[in-house]
Amino acid sequence: MTMTIEQEIRQKAAELGFVACGFARADAAPDAGPRLLRWLDAGRHGEMGWMEARKSERASPAGLWPEARSVIALGMSYAPARDPLALAGEGEVGRISVYAQGGDYHKAVKKGLKALARWLVERAPSELKVFVDTAPVMEKPLAAAAGIGWQGKHTNLLSREHGNWLFLGIIYTTLELQPDAPGRDHCGSCARCIAACPTGAITAPREIDARRCISYLTIELAGPIPHEYRAAIGNRIYGCDDCLAVCPWNRFAEDAAANRAFLPRAELAAPRLADLLSLDDAAFRAMFAGSPIKRIGRNRFIRNCLVAAGNSAAPDLVRAVAPHRADPDPVVAEAADWALARLSASS
Repeated sequence: MTMTIEQEIRQKAAELGFVACGFARADAAPDAGPRLLRWLDAGRHGEMGWMEARKSERASPAGLWPEARSVIALGMSYAPARDPLALAGEGEVGRISVYAQGGDYHKAVKKGLKALARWLVERAPSELKVFVDTAPVMEKPLAAAAGIGWQGKHTNLLSREHGNWLFLGIIYTTLELQPDAPGRDHCGSCARCIAACPTGAITAPREIDARRCISYLTIELAGPIPHEYRAAIGNRIYGCDDCLAVCPWNRFAEDAAANRAFLPRAELAAPRLADLLSLDDAAFRAMFAGSPIKRIGRNRFIRNCLVAAGNSAAPDLVRAVAPHRADPDPVVAEAADWALARLSASS
């Protein structure tokens, strides 16, 4: 029996490591653009000026590429083998978000997308564009429209088969592909993700204020972390998985050990804060080569580690923190002063 082009694409996508693949018309998420604009108008994007700068392109596929007729949404699983919350009480180690403990997902996902794109152009001559996270593309609403999941109350994409541990990739194409039914919402009355957010960043179901989100505060925010959120950050030094980790749908997700690109690096699974605080710029770059963490730079990372140290109630960390009071970066120096005051008060 002859396969349809959609069936062939799914088969090829699976060969390339994608566990989810769906299709939608390019205009299949009409509400996403207006929602984005309301969110931006409310200032909830904080300092992420790049979202404001290209909002018209992000609002819909047509805004970025008018020739697009269909969207192919794909997902690679990065489901962890270990409980992401296991280190919550370990004050002298830093917690790094699951997605950043292995290699840079941008490279792994884009490699798969480009391979699929090359195959598709040969199989069905067309024009197309591939995207992974950094382009002005609404991946989550488009993936939901393509049926590979739905946006949970934490705003992230959820899948009945893979939980919320999916890296998303998007292909815009001039092909007219048969769309899938959009994903159905299976959150029901569950609100565990909302309750789990340490800073109350999920202000209502599917409403998030990035300015309060620990992922934003530790990754996107360049200046000092507001004092009101520092204690809640705990020992998180890059990102936060709490709202993801508590989702009941994750019990169906199998860990992604088969994809070696996403296996956690041993030195990032439970790094000691004292060791991280000793990193100069060269050592930071060497340690995080090939990691998404490298993007935020040494100073922002040390700032995060100092906040975690201040929350540790571990007097032994004073020796690692104290030298940073003289750091030429005033943000780092201020964080060191704050951490020392906290450690002094807890001793």
